Amino acid sequence: MARYRGPVEKLERRLGVSLALKGERRLAGKSALEKRPYAPGQHGQRKAKVSEYGLQLREKQKAKFMYGVSEKQFRRLFAEAARREGNTGALLISLLEQRLDNVVYRMGFASTRRFARQLVTHGHILVNGKRVDIPSYRVRAGEKIEIVEKSKENPQIVRAIELTNQTGMVAWVDVEKDKKYGIFTRIPEREEVVIPVEERYIVELYSK
Repeated sequence: MARYRGPVEKLERRLGVSLALKGERRLAGKSALEKRPYAPGQHGQRKAKVSEYGLQLREKQKAKFMYGVSEKQFRRLFAEAARREGNTGALLISLLEQRLDNVVYRMGFASTRRFARQLVTHGHILVNGKRVDIPSYRVRAGEKIEIVEKSKENPQIVRAIELTNQTGMVAWVDVEKDKKYGIFTRIPEREEVVIPVEERYIVELYSK
């Protein structure tokens, strides 16, 4: 299955949780999920019983759509996490957090991961001084992520950085907002990554 490109607010309503797919609109409390906190469609307000498989699938969808990865990419990341020693679910989240588009988002250079991915693919991002246009590039601890000089005054980037005064910054990045660069200081611990996903269900799903 290809990456989801449909209406993201309808997706959040279907899954019943905010996945940070909308930026300033979400922060202003104007998201469709807050106005209509039930699934879309004629029967959206009905309370349906969710099976164990349905619960496992929903958690996978949350993670996949939140980080903006395709089914193939997600399976590959899970397989890598499963091969490593340690908690598979926590390792999966760590691998997702190391994606370049996610790090750009975490540094506050984009208000959504979707916009962060666009910045990467359009060549607006430097890693250690070199242009990288692959959203799935895995950022290592200590690497410097920077907006290219000609894009530093981009109004969307400037506004996204302003919004970090409201949203705050995660502990595993060190950002110079004025100079528009940041250091990915370390891989975060699972308990530091606040997302509405219970990865143990994903592990159960792929372990069948």
